[in-house]
Amino acid sequence: MSDTHNGAEVLDAVRAFLSRFNAFPDEHCAPMLALWYAHTWAAEHFYVTPRLVLSSVEPGSGKTRALEVARHLVKAPEMTFSATSAALFRMVGAGPISILFDEVDAIFDAKGSGNEDLRALLNAGYKRSAMVARCKGDANNMMIERFPVYAPAALAGIAGRMPATITTRAITIHMRRRRVDEKVDAFRERRVEVESEPIRDALATWMECVGERVGAAVPEMPEGVTDRPAEIWEPLLAIADVAGGHWPDTARASCVHFVTTANATPTSPGIRLLADLRTIFNERNVLRMSTVEILAVLHSMDEAPWGDLYGKPLTARGLASELGVYGVKVTPYKSNNKTFKGYVVEGQTGLGDAWARYLPAEVSTASPEGL
Repeated sequence: MSDTHNGAEVLDAVRAFLSRFNAFPDEHCAPMLALWYAHTWAAEHFYVTPRLVLSSVEPGSGKTRALEVARHLVKAPEMTFSATSAALFRMVGAGPISILFDEVDAIFDAKGSGNEDLRALLNAGYKRSAMVARCKGDANNMMIERFPVYAPAALAGIAGRMPATITTRAITIHMRRRRVDEKVDAFRERRVEVESEPIRDALATWMECVGERVGAAVPEMPEGVTDRPAEIWEPLLAIADVAGGHWPDTARASCVHFVTTANATPTSPGIRLLADLRTIFNERNVLRMSTVEILAVLHSMDEAPWGDLYGKPLTARGLASELGVYGVKVTPYKSNNKTFKGYVVEGQTGLGDAWARYLPAEVSTASPEGL
């Protein structure tokens, strides 16, 4: 099939259209969304489909509206609030579909029993090879049925309620309520359906033409983007490179922004503690500190939880317990002819080893050339 569309112009039109209906937190959101919508039209050519997470601390921040707009631009949208696991498994198996799941945080709630199958589908389904096995039948005639679960998924929910098994496989937009001076177009379903049709058709046609090419591409990553972040950004950067124009640079600027934001948001208290300790040691340019010194600094950090952790300050025992699971041990050391107990950077049981294993590397925030 001959490609009669200019990829950069197609993506520009998608970005302009979706930007009409949401006031996003920054300039990197709309380009990323345009690329994510585009990738749904060629998902079968990719090994990974990145999860898209729309989170906010409060309702009324535009998450649902973003999904409503996406429904007019992605391939085979299935918008749901409370799909049963059986229904969603069968829809994905009969696909292709693009899952648009609003209020998804409810299925990850600790009280949300009975949602294990849905969680398994959303956790595993970002890789094309993923299958989820389930038993069917009775005890006398038990059979194993394997369901393919690979499908693009955009998930909207309240911040802090989605697990790391989702967020580490996702590109996350932290939505905010719109200020009174931020104007967006009114969303009228019938009008949006008509106006989006030529844009969606152009996107579908272009992606059909370039799908195999982008699926086979190995795009160059920005410096510092490795491992899982590189894996989830590969489809979007491949599409941007084929589109040309400003898109290769724009996409990489968005990649650096979102990866840096994700890296700056620890996914557990232990990771947060390791990150705060790395900051403390780097700011003081030291290789060892006593437990007493460390606790004093941790307790003084205004925006950290260590001064009031579950109703009381973090203790030496609590610090040792939190770090011990990462292989970091209390180490005696000498300074000015005195012996102290504390933590050191070097060694297999030092903080440096844990930082290298569990904290992301620094990502350059410099803009790509020409942007």
